[in-house]
Amino acid sequence: MHVTDLTVELPLGLSREEAKVLLAIKLYETGRVSLGQAARTAGRTKRGFMEILGKHQVPIFDYPPGELQMEIGE
Repeated sequence: MHVTDLTVELPLGLSREEAKVLLAIKLYETGRVSLGQAARTAGRTKRGFMEILGKHQVPIFDYPPGELQMEIGE
């Protein structure tokens, strides 16, 4: 994965770590990065990032309803 640096002025009360996590969540949620890439961006393990996604009600698996039914054999 190619990376670039970004400098952003954060509002008071928003830490650098929290901003990294929120950015990673949105990048993952919109499909711009994989789970592993998002976890690295957030500075977390995949498992830890998956837990964060759950707390923010972001699904880990994004299956359309018909495809999900096919996957589970119904």
